[in-house]
Amino acid sequence: MAASTATAVAPDWWDDVNNSPLWQDGTFHALAVLYGAVSFVALVQLIRIECRVPEYGWTTQKVFHFLNFIVNGMRSIVFVLRRNVQLVQPEIFQHVLIDFPGLAFFTTYALLVLFWAEIYYQARAMSTDGLRPAFYTINGVVYAIQIVLWLVLWWKPVQAMVILSKMFFAATSLFSALGFLLYGGRLFLMLQRFPVESKGRRKKLNEVGYVTTICFSGFLIRCVMMCFNAFDKEADLDVLNHPILNFFYYLRLCIGYFNLPCLMFTSRKAFVT
Repeated sequence: MAASTATAVAPDWWDDVNNSPLWQDGTFHALAVLYGAVSFVALVQLIRIECRVPEYGWTTQKVFHFLNFIVNGMRSIVFVLRRNVQLVQPEIFQHVLIDFPGLAFFTTYALLVLFWAEIYYQARAMSTDGLRPAFYTINGVVYAIQIVLWLVLWWKPVQAMVILSKMFFAATSLFSALGFLLYGGRLFLMLQRFPVESKGRRKKLNEVGYVTTICFSGFLIRCVMMCFNAFDKEADLDVLNHPILNFFYYLRLCIGYFNLPCLMFTSRKAFVT
């Protein structure tokens, strides 16, 4: 009898929380504060690096922190205005406002993969001429496909197009995970072959291994979650009435898995190009 009562209470509690405007606003405002804090840290890191080495111009490290500042700032603004975003018409603009930070997020961490790929090829005396054009091409294709999906969704707002758009985000996450596994793994194995007597070299080896593991697993989990998000209404992340799911998803993946570790590691002299 007690077990059945507990089973009945749990769904009621979950529904009460999900449908509570207080919980919804509190959750999204908390996420807005967290993302705003990460954005601020990225801006501070960017200013520190610029003051320390202004003669190098826009290095990869500076661009990485600048993109982190933009991505997390956009996320923070969207979460602050989340209830208003839900009311934007036509509905296609809701998808644009919610999805665009995800595209910028992809570009930010694709830049980290590019940097590691350049280090790996340079260390093996291989040409890096094709890496940056490939980076620009891949990003151009990703943005072009997403824009086409938005336009088609605007023209014909059917559920199949919404699913296709979410599966495209899942595919970009899987592509990012494989990129980290390929080039982060290669760089880690290459660094293992070098003598690691010094504390600095051991630390750099650990950093590459740690960030590779975190980013690969994070993007892979993000891919799985986007697949569930596409086909299961109960796992929908783009609605107001799933505040707890939104909170743990964005907190664990987008803050815990990616931003804070990478900001911490790249705050040192990790980038030289």
